[in-house]
Amino acid sequence: VISRAEFVATLRLIYPHADTLCERDFDWLFDCPQTKQFLKWFCSTVSEENVLTPAEVEAYDALLASGKPILEGDALEQALQMCCQVPQLPHTIPDDEGPSLKALQQELQKLQDYRDRQVWRYSKLQALTANLQQELRYLEKEQKEVKQDLREAEMDLEVEIFQTSAVLSQISKAANQLAEWCGDMGKGQPPALLCEMDLSPYVELERQATVAFEKFIQQALPGTLQAPERDGSQEAAERMDAKQTMMPKSLGTDGDEILEDQDSYCKEVSQMAKARICAQREVIVMSAKVEGNCAALKWAQRTLEALEENQHVVEAELRCQAATLQKQLHALRCDITRTLTDQLPPLLKAEASLSCLPILQRQFSLEAAHLQYIAERQKEAGAWLANQQSRLDLLELCLNRERKKLDQNAAWMREMETAMRETQTRLQEQQDYFKDASSAQKDCSCTWIDPKDTSAVRLWDMLVGQDQKEIFRSYEVLAAQCSQLVQDQKVLEAHLEASTSQLPALESSIAVLYQQLYNSSNQLQLSSP
Repeated sequence: VISRAEFVATLRLIYPHADTLCERDFDWLFDCPQTKQFLKWFCSTVSEENVLTPAEVEAYDALLASGKPILEGDALEQALQMCCQVPQLPHTIPDDEGPSLKALQQELQKLQDYRDRQVWRYSKLQALTANLQQELRYLEKEQKEVKQDLREAEMDLEVEIFQTSAVLSQISKAANQLAEWCGDMGKGQPPALLCEMDLSPYVELERQATVAFEKFIQQALPGTLQAPERDGSQEAAERMDAKQTMMPKSLGTDGDEILEDQDSYCKEVSQMAKARICAQREVIVMSAKVEGNCAALKWAQRTLEALEENQHVVEAELRCQAATLQKQLHALRCDITRTLTDQLPPLLKAEASLSCLPILQRQFSLEAAHLQYIAERQKEAGAWLANQQSRLDLLELCLNRERKKLDQNAAWMREMETAMRETQTRLQEQQDYFKDASSAQKDCSCTWIDPKDTSAVRLWDMLVGQDQKEIFRSYEVLAAQCSQLVQDQKVLEAHLEASTSQLPALESSIAVLYQQLYNSSNQLQLSSP
């Protein structure tokens, strides 16, 4: 069997630029079974005898310069055809004559060539079939993984939909109850104020929704919720402690586990690259050693054959070439050492880096998908927090408006209280003054207001009204109106105290929610800083 090295060595004898070629450039020639005879003929026929020496080239140039006729070209081809005429094998052989040996050999050669071509095609088809089967298995594996991921995503989505539906049903139920309660409270009387209502169900509902949302965020985006500050309220601290006890302990260490996984992944990739570099280097070194041993064996075989033919001449040539060969061997060793230390490591590192690119690309795609999932969950969290913030802002606005109204009513009531105290003082003075009234007025059960008493008349107009007749203007009616006004004042003060007692609790709850949502800033806190 003709090797690639022998073919390249033979080609260098007749082709001046053969040094630029290598054995891998002729792989296509050795893969085809039809070229075996050509390679065998080429390597056995072409030798140094077929190459013209410089003297022969000079003689040929001198012959051309002399102008004498030269047998070459078409004339040489015709002469060779006349001298060597090969009888053609007839297509049909008579029955009385048996097939010649040459015809049988040609037919055998054709059958062998046909068999080699069929074997070569069969091997190619087997390789193609193996590649297709491997690709089919890979696609089936990918399909199974994709189906598994889809099933897991569908299950997660169903769980989220169930939780969201439960929360929405609770909210709608509480809203219906609140609407019914407001409707029952508003029957037959004007609608009540928020300060007069019991807001604990609404606050409890918001708290439950917030706890459920925090659980969802902690499960979907572990490590994004931040702990309460030290100066926060005791209620918020207790709620965060309860939330932390309900959450799995493994969620707190997800960040460390992710960092450890990334470090181990990078170490594993670097170890794979190092292993590939070492393996490639060992393969290259082993291939070079094998080729060197083969060349040495061939040289030794040729030397032994030459020694058997002419021992003295060969020994003399070997002695003459010993020093030169030692120098060449030393130079080759230096080149090999320099190649192994300087040129080969960068190439192997580059090839190992290229082999790791698909793994890194897959890892980056997974990280991108995870980041996209986190971004979607953050958008959902932002929308939910914006809705809750809008509800709380609306509640705060309503409470502030009612507080302003209550402050105005309280100021008006204080003014009324001052005016009534002044009126009571004046009435007491007038009562003391009228104790010594005439006996004619003792038979009358009512003490009439004198029209000259302008202060009493003004107080009557303010409390009773100007449309009443003068006959009803008595101090007893005025005193009854004042006592009724004092009772109304006491009732309103009681309502005001009850309303103001609920304001600190609402303000503290609003402050706690604001602190958790904004964290002393103007932006919503969706993750820990």
